[in-house]
Amino acid sequence: MLLELRAENYAVIDRAVATFGLGLNLLTGETGAGKSILIDALALLLGGKASADFVRHGEEKAVVSCVFELTQGAAAILETNGIDSESDHLLLRREILVSGKGRVFVNNQPATVGVLRQLAPELALVHSQGETMGSFDQAQQRILLDRFGAVSVDGVAEAFAAWRATTDKLDELQSAEQDRLRMADLWRFQSREIDQAGLSAEDEDVQLEAEKRVLGNAEKLYTAAMSAHELLYESESSAEGALGAALKHVEELARYDARFQEPAQQLAAAKAIVEDVDAEVRDFADNVHAAPGRLEEIEDRLAALDRLKRKYGQRLKDVIDFGAEAARQLAEVENRDALLVELKGKQEKDAEAYKIVAAKRTVGRTEAAKRLEKLAEAQINDLAMSTRFHVRVTAEKSPENWTAHGWDQVECLIATNAGEPMKPLHEIASGGEMSRVMLALKVTVEEAASGVAGRKKKSVLPRTLVFDEIDIGIGGRAAEAVGRKLKTLSKGQQVLCITHLPQIAAFGDQHFLIEKTEKRGRTQTEVRRMEDSERTQEIARMLSGAKLTETSLKHAEHLLESSR
Repeated sequence: MLLELRAENYAVIDRAVATFGLGLNLLTGETGAGKSILIDALALLLGGKASADFVRHGEEKAVVSCVFELTQGAAAILETNGIDSESDHLLLRREILVSGKGRVFVNNQPATVGVLRQLAPELALVHSQGETMGSFDQAQQRILLDRFGAVSVDGVAEAFAAWRATTDKLDELQSAEQDRLRMADLWRFQSREIDQAGLSAEDEDVQLEAEKRVLGNAEKLYTAAMSAHELLYESESSAEGALGAALKHVEELARYDARFQEPAQQLAAAKAIVEDVDAEVRDFADNVHAAPGRLEEIEDRLAALDRLKRKYGQRLKDVIDFGAEAARQLAEVENRDALLVELKGKQEKDAEAYKIVAAKRTVGRTEAAKRLEKLAEAQINDLAMSTRFHVRVTAEKSPENWTAHGWDQVECLIATNAGEPMKPLHEIASGGEMSRVMLALKVTVEEAASGVAGRKKKSVLPRTLVFDEIDIGIGGRAAEAVGRKLKTLSKGQQVLCITHLPQIAAFGDQHFLIEKTEKRGRTQTEVRRMEDSERTQEIARMLSGAKLTETSLKHAEHLLESSR
């Protein structure tokens, strides 16, 4: 739901803030007051094209912003684009500089117009004169039909993903055969080179470096080890001899006084530690001189390992992993024929599984289309139109037309005048007619969605629907019918509507007045929400013009009362 829309220095708007609510939000005002400017501002925030002409004369930049409730789909889009979503609200802001350049912010974080366009279908659908933001293309028409008929595409999506993965793998294996053969020679060389290196452990180089440091300082280390051995064990005043003598005396004391038993044990332990350390340094000294050619071997081995790491990774683990991957790729090429047979068999199996679930969706959509076109045609003709309406479902069964939602192409066709052939919905010339058809379709779908018990979870549709100038060319009962349909639609989705007709304005849950005023010699547009008493006067003005009469006021009160 759209919670707030702001515009600063935008066109003739100095500063305007509109806080929208649930249900039907209506915007009215005199012709030329700038009602469509707000819709244009929202269109910009949904990824519309910007222009320096939007900047108010004499200002450096225009700023438009809005706050939507955050949906799960929008949150997923933000995560994909690396944008934080720390609250339940989504803040969009766009700045247009007088130079024509601009900036986009999402949740106060820099973003792109592309991100706005990704978010647009999740947040709002704007039907304006000459343009439909979040265009009602065949994909949107399919989504609408699926919602109406409670058609789920979950099984189709899973089957398509399996078939697509197998097909991509098969295509990869079959393409660029010469390149793959050349790569096979490279993989064979790399695998052999790494295998012949006989890498014993992922940290072999670390172990060898430690041994190299020891051997590189062998003389110094040997002298240190032998000196330690002399002091610990060999000399007349060795630590082991002194501790042994002291231990005898303390043991003699312990025979007569129990308090010396623990000191005697401590001395015995110290003597054992000295003996262990002596054995360790003696063995170390023996090993240092045991292999005089070992240092050269280690240096050669480390040089070989460094060459491998320069070619295949910074660590020996990377080299080992690289070799395993090269061997796998080589085995795949060498076993190509067997793998091709296996993949082709799997592709055929996955394709058959997809055909079964896709065909079921075609049957469901075809049945739903027959019901939708009858109900929608009746709804459309209630809105001062005389049309024939048809929903065409075409199963495009060739694999190039397979998608995660099935192989069906869904297209709404309409003839707005007797004797004319059916044409695609997007070819309707009149923007007002397009908006009314959209309104009728939305109402038909929402009534069906809310009136059938035990339905599965509804398909996601835009939370906010915006209709600009929906009332062109209608009046009287048709206008009242449009108002009632907008009211019906607003029970399930937030609706914003610009209207010139009092019969429609009377149905609003929130009513906003767009006024053009002059301040300090400059024209500017302001937006404000009206109280009930003000609504009566505004609807009376829409009935009789600038001069209010007792009759127009009473008529306005009657319209408001009957709309409730």
